[in-house]
Formats: sequence, C-alpha cells, structure tokens
Amino acid sequence: MIKIPKNIYDDMIKHAQSKAPIEACGYLAGVGSEVKALYEMTNADNSEEHFSFDPKEQFDAFKEANKLGLRLIACYHSHPVTPARPSQEDIRLAYDPNISYIIISLAQDTPELKSFKIKSGEATKEEVEVLQ
Repeated sequence: MIKIPKNIYDDMIKHAQSKAPIEACGYLAGVGSEVKALYEMTNADNSEEHFSFDPKEQFDAFKEANKLGLRLIACYHSHPVTPARPSQEDIRLAYDPNISYIIISLAQDTPELKSFKIKSGEATKEEVEVLQ
C-alpha cells in the first residue's frame, strides 16, 4: 500500500492535466509507504506515448529528498489517452522493484490513479490510500 496526502494526490492530477497530451512524470518521496513530497519532472522525450526523466532533475530530486531525510518511494507518469495500467514499455523500463509505479489515466472525464509494484516483468496492483 502507498499512502498519499490529498494535496499531493491533487497536485499529481493537476500536473498530468497541465501537460496533456504529453505524458507528465515525476517522483514521490517519503518515509516507509507514506508520501511526504512531490517532485514534478520534465518529460525529456516530450512525448504523448512515453517519458524519460531529465538526468539533472532526477539527481536534484534525489539530493533534495535525501537532505529532507526522505527516500524516493514512487515514480509516477500519466497516460493521456490510455487506461491506468502499465504498458509493456512501462514494465520493461521498471528497474527498481522496491518502488511503486503510479499511473494517472486521463482517458475518461474523471482522472484515474492506480499504483503498481513491478518485479521481474510482472505488474501487481497496489492499494492506494488518500490521506485527508
């Protein structure tokens, strides 16, 4: 399970909507399974179908989280026109089995957010708790 404060959940949705039709992406940092910080990243691919992080932004997010006593616990990205489930590319590129992979789908009128653990090419849905 990953626990996300409502304000950070809302900020992720806004980020995804603001970048559409380009895939938005970023990191979530926290303690244990509870998110404490959001790091919006630039989609270096500037693509509607995939994303990659800007390496400098990626390193800066890691340094900032570390300085705050947090660790990167999730990677998120949006699917502007497809469901909130990992694509084959998402699964292939999921290198860290210890973090959560969050996908925000904008395919319907109401955005949908789902989280997954991805290990050895298998994606397993993970419960998301939105903290008030």
